[in-house]
Amino acid sequence: MRTAEHRWGGVDILVASAVRRGPRRPSGLHLEDVPEEDWQSLLRDNLEQTIRTVQLVLVGMRARKWGRVALLSSHLTRDGAAGQEFYAAGKAALHGFARSLAWDAGPDGVYVNVVSPGLTRTEGVLTELPAEIRERERQRTPSGRLSAPEDVAAALAFLCAEVNGNINGAVIDVSGGR
Repeated sequence: MRTAEHRWGGVDILVASAVRRGPRRPSGLHLEDVPEEDWQSLLRDNLEQTIRTVQLVLVGMRARKWGRVALLSSHLTRDGAAGQEFYAAGKAALHGFARSLAWDAGPDGVYVNVVSPGLTRTEGVLTELPAEIRERERQRTPSGRLSAPEDVAAALAFLCAEVNGNINGAVIDVSGGR
């Protein structure tokens, strides 16, 4: 942050997109069988690092009386998925974090929101997720298609722009209506 402050005068917009998924639990392994160090590291990587980064940028944003923070979440906070409990919990915590931080930072001109994408046609999804799962998800989506990265980027761009005059503490769903 010191470098950004010195070189560019600060950070006015932060898009926090920390993502680390743990492996799905093997069949027959239950939630209570997951070692504590495994689920704690997932929470740390998906939540703690985001909170620390937001803390760092808030100082300058408050001083300048303007800032936008957008946190990326996941449709799994709403839809759930077997074996993804800890990842979903970390992402869901961002919703409460943003809503509460909106009360604290909003009076200083800093707006904090969450974008919650549905399954998105990223390179990783297209190469790692079997076609039958992608098709099943597409069929469950009222728009009839998976989100494109550009759909998510458009929501982020709006929330982080000056034209966002009063959206603060919101969770914006980008899932085609799912």
